[in-house]
Amino acid sequence: MQSTLLNFDRAKNIEAENESTEELQGRLNRLADEIVAGKQLNRTEAIALSEISGQENILSLCAAADKVRQACCGNTVDLCSIINVKSGNCSENCGFCSQSAHHPGKDVPIYGLKSQAEILAQAQAAADAGARRFCLVSQGRGPKYHSPKSSEFEEILDTVRRIATETNVKPCCALGEVTPEQAQRLREAGVTRYNHNLEASENFYAEIVTTHTWRDRIQTIKNLKAAGIQACTGGILGMGETWEDRIDLALSLRELEVESVPLNLLNPRTGTPLGDLPKIDPYEALKAIAIFRLILPKQILRYAGGREAVLGELQALGLQAGINAMLIGNYLTTLGQAPQQDLEMLADLGLQGGDAPVPFVAEM
Repeated sequence: MQSTLLNFDRAKNIEAENESTEELQGRLNRLADEIVAGKQLNRTEAIALSEISGQENILSLCAAADKVRQACCGNTVDLCSIINVKSGNCSENCGFCSQSAHHPGKDVPIYGLKSQAEILAQAQAAADAGARRFCLVSQGRGPKYHSPKSSEFEEILDTVRRIATETNVKPCCALGEVTPEQAQRLREAGVTRYNHNLEASENFYAEIVTTHTWRDRIQTIKNLKAAGIQACTGGILGMGETWEDRIDLALSLRELEVESVPLNLLNPRTGTPLGDLPKIDPYEALKAIAIFRLILPKQILRYAGGREAVLGELQALGLQAGINAMLIGNYLTTLGQAPQQDLEMLADLGLQGGDAPVPFVAEM
């Protein structure tokens, strides 16, 4: 399908700088219609969209992305919550994370695997707060590297079974790398969605992590999907990456056909290698959210960590820029806002919490 966007050579881009807001709005609306009809945004087109500047023009881009969200995903917002089941002393050196043993953050708690009773109590509390899914998150590279004598994976599997049968939320996990066999066992225990973020583009990845590779993470995503588990796979914005890196990440997620895409906004942690970075500008974050939606029209696009710190009172705009899912409650090492505040925000926007439609596969 021929795009109604201007041709993307440099001369046309210079010419486009002089168009009015109304002309840009019309152009973006036509692009939204094309995407709803099946057009796939290519890399050159996405990079051109990243050059849109000025708050009013960025809001026009957000409106186009919201049009795609409404047409492809409806008004249901997928709500989930997480629990940090094991914290601190992580073997990996992810530059954004205060749980790493390579650069431990200030006041980050260190503890082993939480008890089933504590995890189940928090799962039910999450359900009572409106969450439909509850994710067990553990530090470390993953069960793939556990000692054969380790009982942690078995304990987590048993906890997952209990969440599936004793609470009103669907169990998810984020445990790190897993083998095909471990992925199958997670599926059999009741895990229907697994979080394993790419974090950044392949080109930028080595700038933030060196103890494992981007390709290692890709393999785990493939193992999960082969076992019939939905991939909850996204990244972090504001780590010093370029717009090209952000767009390449979105395109990789599209190629992998991941079902859910959490978008974290870096909230720099003192003591980490990225601790001195400034927070991403709120309108830059909104522009990124909108471009992710235009590249990924049918995916669940999830507000994750950092939205309160970066967007503050502008959080509602993300839900008008393509977001159709939210992580509610607290995060791994930082506090979130009260779930009731999030539910009120949804109601004010005419949105409702529930199970968002899942692309590629039927909901399990």
